[in-house]
Amino acid sequence: MVMSSELRGVALMNLGIVETWSGRLADAERHLSEGAALAQTIGRPYLEVACRSHQGFPSDLVSFATARERGLQALALAERHGLDDRPILAPALGSVGAMAIWMGEFDEGERWLRRAWEVAQAPADPAAAVLLHVATGMLHAGRGRHQSALDDFSAAAQAQSLLTGVHALAPLIAGWLAATQARLGMPDEARATLSGFSAGSEEMGAIYNARAVICMADRDPVAALDVLRELRDITPPAVPAFTLVEAHLLAGTAHLYLGDRNAAAAAAEAALATAEPDRLIFPFAMTEAAELLDALPRHKTAHGALLADIVDLLRGASASSTIRERLPHLEELSPSELRVLRFLPTNMTRPDLARELHVSVNTVNTHIRNIYSKLGARDRSAAVQRARELRLLSTARS
Repeated sequence: MVMSSELRGVALMNLGIVETWSGRLADAERHLSEGAALAQTIGRPYLEVACRSHQGFPSDLVSFATARERGLQALALAERHGLDDRPILAPALGSVGAMAIWMGEFDEGERWLRRAWEVAQAPADPAAAVLLHVATGMLHAGRGRHQSALDDFSAAAQAQSLLTGVHALAPLIAGWLAATQARLGMPDEARATLSGFSAGSEEMGAIYNARAVICMADRDPVAALDVLRELRDITPPAVPAFTLVEAHLLAGTAHLYLGDRNAAAAAAEAALATAEPDRLIFPFAMTEAAELLDALPRHKTAHGALLADIVDLLRGASASSTIRERLPHLEELSPSELRVLRFLPTNMTRPDLARELHVSVNTVNTHIRNIYSKLGARDRSAAVQRARELRLLSTARS
């Protein structure tokens, strides 16, 4: 009976892994969860870790924050069973690193990716290698190291070519590889990269964005806007939120190039609105959006806390310096306090906030006391109302 259950667990694990790398995340979720539960029941920790290690990816049903937490839970499980140096853990480490990079936490992302490459061992499994090269390329792109990003995106494409079938990240790889080539002054090579890629229309968002970057490299912002207009007419979940953030930023840059600051500001605000639920800071760094964000009129963004963090990342300045102009008569909120402020309109408890932000409850309590004091509020509801009046929070958020 145990042997039969173990074989079923292995089958569920392998099926779920194939579905994960093929982008069939709903099916993968079902099979990996069933495989992990069965492995736990029959006492096969390696099998459980292998299943959990492939569940840390965002989807229509799994937020970036949840994906990150799942990856951390898989790592904790592996450590409990002495399996934290096994190659099967590379996807969890890679996903945790990638989630940190998406949220603009580049130093933390780098630490996780370094460990992921250590456990992956050479030669790494091609499917996992695709993920690790993409995430490493993201890290370089976010830091403005376009040549290094190009090297890793090219390595990801090479690892993908070793697989049977199309990896779930293939459209993103092609799009980011072509966009990076264009940013490095190689538009012809970028067009060649895209000409060799084919995918279903629902997967083409990254390709649209890359074509827009190529148009901008050719100094044709009108053509870039024509390309992006098609993409922005499609709504999530048909197009991932992070692809739409990038599209809004590229459109804003094109409008700025054409001298239309009002349209540029509207595009920047749309990018912030799309980015805020999952804290998608990385696209702002990859597209080097500092100049575009300057087009946003002071006091008129509904996403002040997120904007402060982005400006902090892009310019290396204190996040509070962005808020200082908006709150000249108040003591400035620190970057950590701004991060807590973002969650106050929700129903999350203080322990929930602590888990979400990876800090202690005492730290959350301290930040909340400081927020109340600085905003002149007696309670959570009053703090949220005051923050909305100051346009540090969206009035539409609930």
